[in-house]
Amino acid sequence: MTDPHDFTRRLQKDNGSKIVFVIADGLGGLPQAPGGKTELETAITPNLDALARRGTLGLSIPVLPGIAPGSGPGHLGLFGYDPVKYEIGRGVLEALGIDFALGPNDVAIRGNFCTIDEEEKITDRRAGRISSEIGAQLSAKLNQIRIPGVEVFVRAGEGHRTVVIFRGPDLGGDVQDTDPQATGVPALEPLARSDGSEKTASIAQQFLSQAKDLLKDDAPANFLTLRGIDKLPHIPPFSEVYGMRAGAIAVYPMYRGLARLVGMNILDAGHTLDEQMSQLEAAWNDHDFFFIHWKYTDSSGEDGNFSLKVQRTEELDAAIPRVTALNPTVIVVTGDHSTPSTMKSHSWHPVPTLIAAETCRFDGSTGFGESHCLRGGLGQFEAKHLMLLAMAHAGRLEKYGA
Repeated sequence: MTDPHDFTRRLQKDNGSKIVFVIADGLGGLPQAPGGKTELETAITPNLDALARRGTLGLSIPVLPGIAPGSGPGHLGLFGYDPVKYEIGRGVLEALGIDFALGPNDVAIRGNFCTIDEEEKITDRRAGRISSEIGAQLSAKLNQIRIPGVEVFVRAGEGHRTVVIFRGPDLGGDVQDTDPQATGVPALEPLARSDGSEKTASIAQQFLSQAKDLLKDDAPANFLTLRGIDKLPHIPPFSEVYGMRAGAIAVYPMYRGLARLVGMNILDAGHTLDEQMSQLEAAWNDHDFFFIHWKYTDSSGEDGNFSLKVQRTEELDAAIPRVTALNPTVIVVTGDHSTPSTMKSHSWHPVPTLIAAETCRFDGSTGFGESHCLRGGLGQFEAKHLMLLAMAHAGRLEKYGA
């Protein structure tokens, strides 16, 4: 199949239009009982509903039907990069998100502080969602770890997240995660999945052994799991693929890392949604494309908190008028994946998606929710095509062919 980037490179044009992507992480959900409403449908969202009435709705498939994506592939698809072709470990994204300068001899790892019991079984995969301050203290403690033949760097992330870097020769990045994605079981072993990564797996095992001893008195964060072990890949830059100056307004490091990976300009997002909107307003004249990331629809879903996910959705809705007041040519509202609170995890369910622009074909939608999107004019489509649709609605693509 032809790479869609071939079309965007050939057909792109700069007409001064503005595109805003509002990404509510884990937006899609499920009802608490059959026939009920999802979190998005339960939320009172007058501003998103108003966008729906002047836009076109649909459901986007982050990777492939039936595949529950991580946030990395979910966002890459939204940015128009095939997440199957560009498989990127979460560790790389976390490292880039905290401005760690990755080199060719580096293996980057996302660490999750967790709680283990006397039998070394995981009782809480996120250590009670410890504060960033505590996470920074624990990361500094782990930064003392020394392993012969390799440099070890440990840097604090957000909350219970940390970043681990191994630097040295002959390190492969194909090592399995140690997070079992379940409680009541021990952490997994860091096993090499292919030739060339055995050395990295051995170093990871030594690191975990020392970490267990260093953290033994730090409950609830008395251990950590390793995820997304990988090396820095090459990926074509956003500006070259789409011909737009892109700005990213994301609070959490991983999402800044995703944006940096594709060459977006990382803007100071502050710590609140209000500060994110202020940054959007301040940077409006400097960029053609904006990526705004809202994390808390995902974390509330992962915690199984239906009512909190409803509340977080309503908080995002309240900020939408500050976006529309800037009169962007195209507004896209969607998520990188679904995180139903009934499942407490990412799921394979297609994600509610809204495109609002003067060039939209009205599809009769009166509100923004899964049931409306199921009947919307966009239908169900792979998320990697969303950028093409946004550019077309913004008038940024020339005609193809004679």
